[in-house]
Amino acid sequence: MCRPEVKDSRHNHAGMRGIPILWIMFPTEASMMTTIEELVAMAPRATGSPGGDAAVEYVERRFAAAGLQTEVLEVPSYSWRADVCRLDVGDDALACAPILHSGLAAHDWTGTVQHRLEARVVDIGADRVRRHDVRGAIVLFDLTFDMTVGHSLPMTLFLHDPGRRVLRREVLGSRNPYVTSLARTMREAAEAGAVGVIGVLRDYPDSRNYHNEYYRRTLFPLPGVWVTRAEGARLRELLNGAPSARLTLDVTRREVVSRTVIGVLPGRTADAVMVQSHHDSIGPGAVEDASGTAEVIALAEHYGAAARAGVQREKTLLFVTFDTHFTGYQAHREFARRHVLSPGAPWNIVLNTTIEHIGLRAVEGADGGFASTGETEPRGIFVNVNPAFTWRIGRAVRRHGLHGTSLLGAGLLEFFAGGIPTDASFTLVSGVPTVSLISGPLYLYDDADTIDRIDRRQLVPVARFFAEVVDDAERHDGRMLGTMPAALRRLLPRGRW
Repeated sequence: MCRPEVKDSRHNHAGMRGIPILWIMFPTEASMMTTIEELVAMAPRATGSPGGDAAVEYVERRFAAAGLQTEVLEVPSYSWRADVCRLDVGDDALACAPILHSGLAAHDWTGTVQHRLEARVVDIGADRVRRHDVRGAIVLFDLTFDMTVGHSLPMTLFLHDPGRRVLRREVLGSRNPYVTSLARTMREAAEAGAVGVIGVLRDYPDSRNYHNEYYRRTLFPLPGVWVTRAEGARLRELLNGAPSARLTLDVTRREVVSRTVIGVLPGRTADAVMVQSHHDSIGPGAVEDASGTAEVIALAEHYGAAARAGVQREKTLLFVTFDTHFTGYQAHREFARRHVLSPGAPWNIVLNTTIEHIGLRAVEGADGGFASTGETEPRGIFVNVNPAFTWRIGRAVRRHGLHGTSLLGAGLLEFFAGGIPTDASFTLVSGVPTVSLISGPLYLYDDADTIDRIDRRQLVPVARFFAEVVDDAERHDGRMLGTMPAALRRLLPRGRW
C-alpha cells in the first residue's frame, strides 16, 4: 500500500489561507494503479457479496491509515441472481444472458420465481411497443443507446479539447451505454400485456455481458434476456419459420445489507466538502469504479498527510465510497436523507465533488470486441456552482491537462427528480452544489472493463484537479458556492427523487 511522499520545503498550501506548512506530494500514478489492481482482484464487488464486503473493509482500512475517522453506513438493498437462463426456438437453443433485475413482482419483492414462457414473438425492432399488439407475446426489440457525446453540447459551458479529440464526427456520434431504450421498452411492454422481452444488443460489440443497472424508478416485471447482434439475426431467421419461442428465467432475489464507507477529516466548523465515488461493481469494474475509488483514497491520503503535517482547515472533509450503485441507489438516498436533508445532520455539506470513470475510449473492433483508441474517453463535469467558481474550475481543467473534458451546466437539473446521470445525483437534488466528473465508455457495463482500460496518464491530473477544487471551496464562503445562496436554496423544493 503506497503512501504520499512529503517534501521538506516550506510553501503556503493553496487552500489554507497562508498557513506555512510542509508541501504534501500526491500519490503517484503507480500507487493509484496498485489501488485499482487490488480492488479489481476483489471483483465482482457486488452489493452484499464477499467481494463487496472485501472492498468495504479495504476502503475503511485505507481511510483509517490516512488518519480519517471512519464509519460504515449500512442500508438494506437487494441481490438479484439468475439461476437458469435459456432461449429456444423449436429445437434450436440460442446463447443468451439475463437482463439484470428483470422478472420482479415489486420493487421490494424477495424470493425465488421460475419464469417458463412459450409464446409468440412480436419483433418491434427499434420501434415503440405501443405501435404493436403484444398482448400475451414476447417482445423482441433492439436495444438502442440513445445519448451521444454530441447530445451534451447544448449543456456545455466550457470545453477543453486540444487537438480536437472530441469535436470529430466519429467521437460526437459515439454513444454511451447508460441512456438506453431498456426502461421505456420494459415499461411499455408490461403495460401492453406482454409476458417477456428479448433484447438484441444492436449498438454493442459481440458480447452478451451487458450488466445493466437497476434504474430505481422503473420496475422490470417481465423476464428478459439479452442476445448479441449476430444472435439476434439468427433468432429472426428462425422466427420466420416458427414465430414463437421458449424463454426460461429462474430468478432469486434476497435482501442484503449494503455498506457505504465514510471517512471524516474534521475541520474547525461543521461546513463540509465531500469527495465521492462508488466501490461496488458487477464485473471487474476497473474503470467503473475502481478508478474513482482510487482517486477518493488518494485524496484522503493527501489531506490526511497534510493534517499530520499541521494543516488545520476551516471546513470538514468527507470521503465517501458508496454501495448500491447497481441495485437501486438505496444507500445514496439514505445518505442524502440523513446527512443533507435532516435538520439534525452532523455536517453542513456545502460542496460535493464526485469522481467516476478515468478510462480510455473504446470502439467496436474488427474482431467484434472492444478496441481501445488510446485516447481519453470524452468526459463531462456537471456543475451547479456560482459563475465565478465555474470560471475557476474551467481554468483548472485546462491547467491540469484534463483534455476531452466539458463543463456541463446542471443548475436546472437539481430541480428534477432525475437529477444527473452520475453517482452525485441524490445530493445534487437535495440542494448541494456539485462538481461531478463522469464519462461513458462503451465497455462500462461489461466484463471487458479491465485494468487495461484505465487512462493511467490521467489519474494524477484528475486528483490534482479535484484537490484544487476542494482547496478553492476552503477559501470561500460555503453559503455562496452554489448557483444561488444557500438561504434561498433552502426555500425551494429539495430531495425530490
